[in-house]
Amino acid sequence: MNAFTPFQFNCGIEVKNRFVKAAMEENMSEPNQLPGTALKNLYASWAKGGVGLIITGNVMVDKLAMTGPGGVVLEKDTPVKAFREWSEIAKQNDTKVIMQINHPGRQVFKKMGGKVLSPSDVALDMGKHSGLFTAPKAMTEEEIQDVIQRFENTALRARDAGFDGVQVHSAHGYLLSQFLSPLTNKRNDEWGGELANRARLLLEVIQRVRIACGTDFIVSVKLNSADFQRGGFDVEDAIQVVKWLNDSSLDFIELSGGSYEAPAMQGKSGDERTLAREAYFLTFAKRIAEHSNIPVMTTGGVKRLPVANEVLSSGMDLVGIASALAYDPALVNKWTVNADFEGFIPNTGWKDKTLSGLANMALVKRQLRNLGKGKRPSRSSSPLISLIIDQIRAAKLTKRYRKQFID
Repeated sequence: MNAFTPFQFNCGIEVKNRFVKAAMEENMSEPNQLPGTALKNLYASWAKGGVGLIITGNVMVDKLAMTGPGGVVLEKDTPVKAFREWSEIAKQNDTKVIMQINHPGRQVFKKMGGKVLSPSDVALDMGKHSGLFTAPKAMTEEEIQDVIQRFENTALRARDAGFDGVQVHSAHGYLLSQFLSPLTNKRNDEWGGELANRARLLLEVIQRVRIACGTDFIVSVKLNSADFQRGGFDVEDAIQVVKWLNDSSLDFIELSGGSYEAPAMQGKSGDERTLAREAYFLTFAKRIAEHSNIPVMTTGGVKRLPVANEVLSSGMDLVGIASALAYDPALVNKWTVNADFEGFIPNTGWKDKTLSGLANMALVKRQLRNLGKGKRPSRSSSPLISLIIDQIRAAKLTKRYRKQFID
């Protein structure tokens, strides 16, 4: 078995190979936070590029809780025409597509406004950059139930729009992973305390999504292998959560890691643990996968075919590729003719980890926008100039977003 071997999910849907375009934050929506021409062009390039499965960038379940001003939102009453066109384009070339659905919780930039919720009122610790974020309020029971309903609503609308499934985002420090972490969940009710209570929200969301969407629809979870912060959600916690997930009807679990405070998903841990140069989380994922009855995928830093095959030979069922596909959407097709071809991932080595992480994200998003415009990505883009462009663009999009929904 290698990465070009087909794979069938428990729900019956089959993908043509094991390569998955993992989620990246695009911030490319049109007004009203809808997908438009740029996103469709981008996803067409990935579908034509050879991956078996595409996971979208995170689609928000609440227009008043956004990770970024150019994000896509799909709510109960959102018209689905643009989403249906998006899914149809992403499904060309026998490609399957699932929508990643998400709520940011406390990871909302202060300039955005809107809801800043978390299990507890624990603010982000970003050092001198902490002021970029608003301190969250602890969620009420009514707000927790509203979030559960929103995940269900968005999943149903994704199905209506022709997507093959959804991925519930419970990693990278967003709301569901905030409930899992003892650093951010200080509650003493049924949603906090011991891990079983901290995992309750995730398990409830999964159950509601599956019941609502049926058995012939991919349901996945993105879970941190660890959040790479001392005293936080760690590998042993992830193993226990996976054991509980074994009793659900998930089609696969994607293992990643990190948060805004410790951007391990960019290869940088916050607790000085060493991450691999490629396939960052494979060491942790192998430990966790031993306890999973559900297919497992891991993402983080893959840019070479031998590494992709190593991931699969280590017990994973699927291999996620993200940044390398921003720089070369046809990477998988190229591997079919040249197994030694090496993709590219930017690595801004600035001392300020926060700015370095933002610069890496800006570089990737710049290439995504190039693809959306029908242009070629560039490996030589300046991190500083890309960050400045991204900040200017974000300011314009924030102004547009606030005018439409906040002010």
